[in-house]
Amino acid sequence: MKVYLAADHGGYELKKFLIEKLKKLNYQTIDGGAFKYDPDDDYPDVIKETIAQVAKNEKNRGILCCRSGIGISIMANRHPKIRAALCFNQEMAQKARQHNNANILCLGGDYIKSEEILKMVKIFLTTKFLGGRHQRRLNKINRLCL
Repeated sequence: MKVYLAADHGGYELKKFLIEKLKKLNYQTIDGGAFKYDPDDDYPDVIKETIAQVAKNEKNRGILCCRSGIGISIMANRHPKIRAALCFNQEMAQKARQHNNANILCLGGDYIKSEEILKMVKIFLTTKFLGGRHQRRLNKINRLCL
């Protein structure tokens, strides 16, 4: 599994923190930007390549960071092969994987402490999709929306 990370200026420090921690846990991380703090960075520009990379392989995972997580989740979910989940606690991160087969975790750094975020990320990266009735629901989404 490759873990692609990207952030706008609001999530820049959080992204750097997560890359450092995930490398220590032996995850293969790919930094999709932003590569410096710049308030003029717009999240659609910065995260688009990360979204595309995650969509290329179902084993890949993505983590997008900004201040609220809202804009990045809206943008990511516009791609037909992305199931991005904006999560604020460990249980949400677990359910995002188990029930929705989410492949991108969206984080709002202004609302979650870094210790909680790292726990959420670990859960997101290790939790398996349950399939079954949850796959049936995803199939319906695909039929209705794609």
